[in-house]
Amino acid sequence: MLRSLEPRRESLICLERELRSPLAVSEFWHLRNCSLFLRLTDLQWAMLERSARVRVYPRNSAVYLPRDDDHSVFLLVSGRIRLCSITPDGKQAILAFVEPGELFGELALVHQNAREERAEAAVDATVVQLARTTLVSLMEQSPHLSLGVTKLIGLRRIRIERRLRSLLFRSSRDRLLQLLMDLADDYGQPHPLGVAIGISVSHQDLASIIGATRETVTHVLGELVHEGVLKVVRRRLIVQDMAWLRNEVAPSLKVPSAIATKDAEFSTKALRANSEKKSNRK
Repeated sequence: MLRSLEPRRESLICLERELRSPLAVSEFWHLRNCSLFLRLTDLQWAMLERSARVRVYPRNSAVYLPRDDDHSVFLLVSGRIRLCSITPDGKQAILAFVEPGELFGELALVHQNAREERAEAAVDATVVQLARTTLVSLMEQSPHLSLGVTKLIGLRRIRIERRLRSLLFRSSRDRLLQLLMDLADDYGQPHPLGVAIGISVSHQDLASIIGATRETVTHVLGELVHEGVLKVVRRRLIVQDMAWLRNEVAPSLKVPSAIATKDAEFSTKALRANSEKKSNRK
């Protein structure tokens, strides 16, 4: 029995060596086709590949955890990664999904602190792990790479700020409508009934993204199905009326500015009233 296991063990060791070798990494088209690295020289490519490690993560397994050291940046090859934060009371808030060809854990490039979020495989995922020191060195040599990473961090900050405004100023229904439109735009696939959202998301996932309860999400989805806007076929969400959805989402985007205007008007009136009182006292 032990002898029969030896060839299998040796083959696994050989596979691990092949995945760790620069030659094996260079054979993966995803690394060469990542837009951030397109302008690297051959010498820079060799430097990048030497620091690369390929790993496969089963569904729901952690790529990294809060408080882990941030010595690496990750490139998703296949599958999907879920970035989430765990609240002190144990609730999970989904921050973002990472799709193939995207970097994540990129904040390691701008500061050396422990991780603050959890990255886990939403489905089986293949990830290339890149050394932080190597990428920082390449960013110093390549303006294109440096600018690309800066844009990536900026775009993700814009998304977070937009979600924060949504949480502060919009109802759960409006937030869910916005999310459904974003998912349809990003992952939509043509379907005879409309636009099918091409990724599987549970009611709890939707609730974690918009900061609501699962019961609220289930109730609102039921309303949308009853109204004929949405249809659920084999656990897939299908938006039957994208035009209606866009019209509903667009006005709600103006809510923050309207509230800010009212606040400004209130503040101005309060200041005028105070100044009038002071002048009358004099």
